[in-house]
Amino acid sequence: MADENKIKVTIDGKTVEVDPGTTILDAARQVGGDVVPPAMCYYSSLEGSGGKCRTCLVQVTKGSERDPRPMPKLVPSCSTAVMDGMEVSNKTSDRVLEARKGVVELLLINHPLDCPVCDQAGECHLQDLAFEHGVSQSRYDFKRREFDKIDIGEYIKLHMTRCILCYRCVYTANQLTENREHGVLKRGDAAEIGTFIEKNLKNDFIGNVIDVCPVGALTDKTFRFRSRVWYTKPMDAHRNCEKCSGKSVLWMVGDEVTRVTARKDEYGEVKEFICNDCRFDSKDLSKWTVEGPRKIKRHSVISANHYSKEIPKHTTLLNKA
Repeated sequence: MADENKIKVTIDGKTVEVDPGTTILDAARQVGGDVVPPAMCYYSSLEGSGGKCRTCLVQVTKGSERDPRPMPKLVPSCSTAVMDGMEVSNKTSDRVLEARKGVVELLLINHPLDCPVCDQAGECHLQDLAFEHGVSQSRYDFKRREFDKIDIGEYIKLHMTRCILCYRCVYTANQLTENREHGVLKRGDAAEIGTFIEKNLKNDFIGNVIDVCPVGALTDKTFRFRSRVWYTKPMDAHRNCEKCSGKSVLWMVGDEVTRVTARKDEYGEVKEFICNDCRFDSKDLSKWTVEGPRKIKRHSVISANHYSKEIPKHTTLLNKA
C-alpha cells in the first residue's frame, strides 16, 4: 500500500515516490543511475549549498497533476522542490544537454589547463563534467583571470585560479567551526576565496575543505606532487580517535601512506568529516586498522592497473611473442 504522504515524480521516464519538499536532485538520487544530474556546488550535508553552478539544470515538462503546464525555463534541480505528478527531463532533453554544455564552457573560461600537474586529476568533478558535456575548443579569447597560489593554513594550499566559486569550502568551515574562517572577497569576475588579512585557517576539522572541493583549488600540502592517484591504492581503515569517528581512506603506495581522506559516497560527498590529526598527523600505518580495499567505480581512472585476479601468463603479449 502506497504511503499517502508520498508524492510521485517522474524523471527521464522513471517514477519514484518521495517526501514532500524533496528537491528534484535528491529525488533523482533516489532513482540513481544516469538520471541523476551532475552537481558542482550542491552538497547534501551543507546547509545553504546549491544554486550557484547551474550544472544541475533540468527541464520540467509537466508541473504537477493540478497544473500540468511545463515550466518555461530550465530550473536548478538542487533547489527546486518536486510536485505531485511532476515530470522532469534530464538526459532525455536536448535543451538540457545544450545548456549544460554552455555551463561547462563558462566554468572553464578562467580554469587553467593544468590537469597533467594538478593533484586533483583523476578525482576532479570538473574534469569528469568536461569529458561528458564539454567542448574541444573555447570561444573565449580574452586574458584569463589569474591569482597567485597562497598558503591559507599549515596544511592547505589555495590555487584560486582553479576555483569555480561553488562556496562548498566556505559552508564547510562555517558549519564545522564556531567562528567564520574564510569567505568570498570582492565581487564579480574579481571574486575570490580567501582569509581575512591572510589569516591562517586553524581548526581541528578545517582539512575537510580539501575533500569538499570539486576541483583542485584546495590541495593537501603534505600530498602535493607526491603521486598521481591512479598510482596509489585506496584502503578503508579506521583508528581510535577522540575528535572524530576515525573512519578514513588511506591512499597507499606499497606500505607507505601518502595521504588520508574522509570516506565519500557515490556522489563524492563526505559521509563523516575527519579531524586534522587523522588526516595530516597519522601517516604511520601502524596507527590504523585496515579494513580492506576501497570500492572504486569501474570506469574511474583510479581503478586503472588495480586487478583483483592475476592475469594468466599465456595472455600477455610478451609470452605470445
